[in-house]
Amino acid sequence: MGRILQVVGYQNSGKTTFVTDYIKEAVRYNLKVGTIKHHGHGGALVQTDHGKDTEKHREAGARVTLVDGNESFILSSNKIRLTLSQMISMYGEFGLDVILIEGYKLEKYPKVVLLRSNEDLPMLEKAINIICVVAGFSLPVEIKDKYPTFLTKEQCIKWLLMNEVGEYVDNANV
Repeated sequence: MGRILQVVGYQNSGKTTFVTDYIKEAVRYNLKVGTIKHHGHGGALVQTDHGKDTEKHREAGARVTLVDGNESFILSSNKIRLTLSQMISMYGEFGLDVILIEGYKLEKYPKVVLLRSNEDLPMLEKAINIICVVAGFSLPVEIKDKYPTFLTKEQCIKWLLMNEVGEYVDNANV
């Protein structure tokens, strides 16, 4: 299936910017990348197919819908909750080199932790399987001794890609 890498941090820490910059650089390495994003802001996700057939299918009782055409598809559901492992298993069918997961702080996969300030340091005590830290401020020596640390996301992304960092998984060990 490929490697899995999580990007975690508190709200407005730069997770989405990091993920999009990683994707752009990974594409330059000819890697096929997929993403999974945790919507941690409460409330249901908004469906953007108002008035379309897929909305009519859901309203009629379909638990999940998929529309396919022109080398693209959209899968949606408002009645099924998947675990992260189940989502990763589905991604196993897409022949990806890397799956980037944005969020899911408490999951088990290797993590890049983004810190905005010293107030974010408790994240390092909560998260498991931290592989590196990105912080644009001076970190305590004990953190620098424990993890590879980077001042910029660009330095971190280059290191991640050059060293093929991430946990290799296949469908058998998701």
